[in-house]
Amino acid sequence: MDLRSRLADIDARILDAASSAGRDPSEISRIVVTKFHPVDLVEDLVGLGVTDVGENRQQELSAKRETYSGAPVRWHFIGQAQTNKAKAVRRDADAVHSLDRARLADALHAARGEDDDADILDVLIQVNLTDDPGRGGVEPAGIEELAEHVAASCPSLRLRGVMAVAPLDEEPAAAFARLADHAALIRTVVSDADWISAGMTGDFAEAIAAGATHLRIGSAITGPRPVHG
Repeated sequence: MDLRSRLADIDARILDAASSAGRDPSEISRIVVTKFHPVDLVEDLVGLGVTDVGENRQQELSAKRETYSGAPVRWHFIGQAQTNKAKAVRRDADAVHSLDRARLADALHAARGEDDDADILDVLIQVNLTDDPGRGGVEPAGIEELAEHVAASCPSLRLRGVMAVAPLDEEPAAAFARLADHAALIRTVVSDADWISAGMTGDFAEAIAAGATHLRIGSAITGPRPVHG
C-alpha cells in the first residue's frame, strides 16, 4: 500500500477500536512517528491531513523542524530526553511525552523564553510499567511526587497526563489498565491532566479500550524505516 492507503487503513482500525470500546473517536489523536524518515515524508503526511507527528531523537526533531516548510503541524517529542538537550527540546517540541524526573522538569522550565510568559510547554509524565528500573519512565511510586513538583515549581510546563510503553512480557490490556490508574492519580494533582499517551501499531486497540487519548504509530503508516547508519 502507498502512504495514503496505509494511513486510511490505520484510521479505519482506530475507528473500529473506538467503536468497540464505546469511545468517541474525536477524543483520540493519532501521532505519526517519523523516526529516520526524511522531512519530505512529514510534508506528505500533512498533505494527507495529519496534524501530529512524533520524533524520538532531539537531533532529528530539531533538523526536521528547521527544514520543514509545510502547513502547521504539532511536533511531539517521545524519546528519552537528556537534561543537556532540554533547551533544544523545548525550542522544537510542542509536547514532551517523556518527562521522568524532577531534574528534567527543572531543565525544561529553565529553557523557557526569557521574557515570554506565554511560552508554555505541554508535558506528560512517562511511567515505567515494567519491573526493570533501567527502562524509561518514573517508577509508579514516584508519579505523584513528580506531578506535584511540576505543578508547584515549573509554571511554564503544563502537565497534560501520562505516557507509557506496554511491557513486552505482559498482555497490553493489563498494563494499560494500570496506566489508567496512574492517570487518575495524576488528575488528583492537576485535575485537567487528562491525556493518556499509549498504544502503538500492535496494541493501540487495547490502549483505546483503556482510555488512551494519544496513539503513537510509526511504520504501519510510514512504511519501513530507511536504513540508518
